[in-house]
Amino acid sequence: MEVYMIRHTSVGVPKGTCYGWSDVPVADTFEQEAAVTKENLKGIVFDKVFSSPLTRARILAEFCGHENPETDDRLKEMNMGDWEMMLYDDIEKHDPAIRKWYEDYMNLAATNGESYRIVYRRVADFLDELRKQNYQRVAIFAHGGVLICAGVYAGLFPEEDCFRHLTPYGGIQVINI
Repeated sequence: MEVYMIRHTSVGVPKGTCYGWSDVPVADTFEQEAAVTKENLKGIVFDKVFSSPLTRARILAEFCGHENPETDDRLKEMNMGDWEMMLYDDIEKHDPAIRKWYEDYMNLAATNGESYRIVYRRVADFLDELRKQNYQRVAIFAHGGVLICAGVYAGLFPEEDCFRHLTPYGGIQVINI
């Protein structure tokens, strides 16, 4: 099965904001960015379209002509817990645990949030379930962290340097499962 993983467009929050599960607005450049994504998907027919339930992913799916994508919580970005909507620079002032997280974010969770491993397990669970379906081509509108996990799952790149493969806003990563 061919799976088109599409990352949402830029967000309308200050640079350096930790926003994982927060339902943040898209940037003022949404229409221009989304038009590029839509053009890159032009002519591709999907058997099924899924989306994260977060607005920034859903509205891109809708803009690209998929009015009612099936949403799934497993496609949400990493839950950043107590750090949500704080600037990373300010988190250090309030929670010294972030220093340890910076050293081992693959295994350590954000305070009251998730680690990479937790996100990977839920994305892998979704993809394991998807593999059992009889689709030829699927679109998934989601987030950078979800695309990284899907890339590792599909063997596009190794886990050791997975964050070097972050798909740009509005970008597309194709995997085969």
